[in-house]
Amino acid sequence: MEGGAPAPLPDKSGLDSCQEKEKNMQKFRVSFGHVEVGESARKHLAAALDRNWVSEGPNVRQFEENFARIFGYRHCVAASSGTDAGLVANSSLLSRGAQRGDEVITPALAFVATVNCILAAGLTPKFVDVELETLNINPDLIEAAITPRTRAIQVVHTMGKPCKMEKIMTIARKRGLYVIEDCCEAHGARLNGKVVGSFGDMGLFSFYAAHIICSGEGGMICTHDSEFDALCRSVRSHGRRNGQLYFAFDRCGFNSRMNDLEAAIGLEGLENFEKTFSVRRRYLLRLHELLAPFEDRLILYHDGPGEVVCPHAYPIVLRDEKGNIDDLYRYLEEHGIQCKTLFGSLPTQHQAFNFMKIPRGSFPVSERIGRTGLHFGVHQYLKDEDLDFVAETIGKYYSK
Repeated sequence: MEGGAPAPLPDKSGLDSCQEKEKNMQKFRVSFGHVEVGESARKHLAAALDRNWVSEGPNVRQFEENFARIFGYRHCVAASSGTDAGLVANSSLLSRGAQRGDEVITPALAFVATVNCILAAGLTPKFVDVELETLNINPDLIEAAITPRTRAIQVVHTMGKPCKMEKIMTIARKRGLYVIEDCCEAHGARLNGKVVGSFGDMGLFSFYAAHIICSGEGGMICTHDSEFDALCRSVRSHGRRNGQLYFAFDRCGFNSRMNDLEAAIGLEGLENFEKTFSVRRRYLLRLHELLAPFEDRLILYHDGPGEVVCPHAYPIVLRDEKGNIDDLYRYLEEHGIQCKTLFGSLPTQHQAFNFMKIPRGSFPVSERIGRTGLHFGVHQYLKDEDLDFVAETIGKYYSK
C-alpha cells in the first residue's frame, strides 16, 4: 500500500465532540476523573496571590523539592505540561551531542505528545512496534531500528505498566544512547522495587486532570544527572544561561515554566499521593476480579513479575484480532461509561503524521490495538458500586 495512507481508527463521528463531552460530563457515571481543590491547595493558592506573584516562584520550587523527596529523584524540573516536559527533555539532547534531524526511537503506540515533543525539538521519531501483552515498546525490535543517527530511546510506560527496563537499558548502554522514560501515566509505578523514571537519564511526568497527581496542567522532568538538570532549566526558560534573567541565551529554548497557581494544586496532590494511589490500586485490582469472567473475550493488563502497575486508567483489548472496538465503545458510552481508544499506531492510523509516508501494516501490533482497544477511568472519586456497574454493563453487552 502507498506510504502515508492511514489505517483508520474506529469511527467516533457519531459520538459527542470534545466540547459537547465537556458540557455533558454529568451523563457519565464513570468518567476519567476530575480535579477537586481542597483546603491545602487553597492555602498555597492564597499565598501566591498574597505575594502578588503567580508566575514561577516559591510554590514551584517546593513542588519540585517535594516531588524529588517523595519519589527519590535527585533533580526535578517543573514544566508547564507533560508535553513541554518532553519537549524540554528532547531539546536538551541537542546540548549533549545530538544534531537537528537525529533520531529518537519511540513506540508507535502512545499518546500523540510523545511524538510531537520529538518533532518540536527538531529531532526525528524512529518508531518501533509494541507488545500486545504489555502495550509497551518491544525491546526485541529496538536494535534493528538503531542507525548511525540514533541518539536516544524514549520509552512510554503505557497505562502505568512498566516497560522492560533492564533489557532496554542494556541495549542503550551498549550502543551509547540516552534513555528518556515517559512516565506521564505511571506516577509511582515500580519495577523490582525501583520507581519508574529512575532507570534512564530522564523521566517525564504529566499532571493533567485525570492523573494521580494533578495540578490542572503541568509536568515534571526528573533526572539523577546534574548536567541534564541544568540544561532542562535553561531550555524551559528560553535557553537562558544558568537561570539568569539577563538576556544571555546559550541555546534554543522555550517558555515552558510551571506557574505558582498550578504548583499550589500539585502540592496538595503530592500530599494525598499515597492515599490516592492506594484507592486507585484497590479499584484496579477489583476490576480485574470483576472482569475475570470475560478474559476469554478481553485481554486484561495485570501486574507482571516484579511490577506495581500505576492505576492510571483501565485498558482492555479484544482477544479477537479481527474485531473492532467501536461497538463496545459506543455501548459503554451510551450506558454512562466514558471511553477513549488505546491511542493506536501514531504513524499509520493518525492523519497528522501522513507526511512521514509510513505504510500501513508497518506496526501490526500497534494497529491491532488501535482497532481493538479502549480504556476508561479508575479514579479515586468512584465508588465500589461504580465498579460493579462497569462489570454489569460489560456483561450485558456480551449477553445481548
